[in-house]
Amino acid sequence: MPRYGEIGILLIGEETMIEDLYDLIGGQNIIEAATKIFYDKVSQDDNLRHFFEKVDMMDLRSRQSMFVSMLLAGRVYTGKNIRDAHARSRDCGLTDAHFDLFLQHFRAALEEVGVKPENAKIIMKRLESKRGTILDT
Repeated sequence: MPRYGEIGILLIGEETMIEDLYDLIGGQNIIEAATKIFYDKVSQDDNLRHFFEKVDMMDLRSRQSMFVSMLLAGRVYTGKNIRDAHARSRDCGLTDAHFDLFLQHFRAALEEVGVKPENAKIIMKRLESKRGTILDT
């Protein structure tokens, strides 16, 4: 069983790894490219596209890029509270199954822009950690 100090080192190491991940994957350029591909995929998905009717997609892509950057410790997020930002989607029936599809599309987008699978896995874990807030569960 690890001692207390060892756990602290592990947590510090993980946090450092997350901070380094932003630069490791290519920073803002890669995040913006992945976000564009992600929303292209979502707009072609019959199960998801209805969530984005009458949405300013340029603005949404910008906010999503900022949000993902914040999750990777590369930038400050100044957008809406994510629970509030997803209220309309919840009113339109957003479920865990939809969230799973969003995650699948984002992971595919990350890999399309060249993010290594092990780094994509870390990013997906960070996005997954926001499920409860987004779905308000």
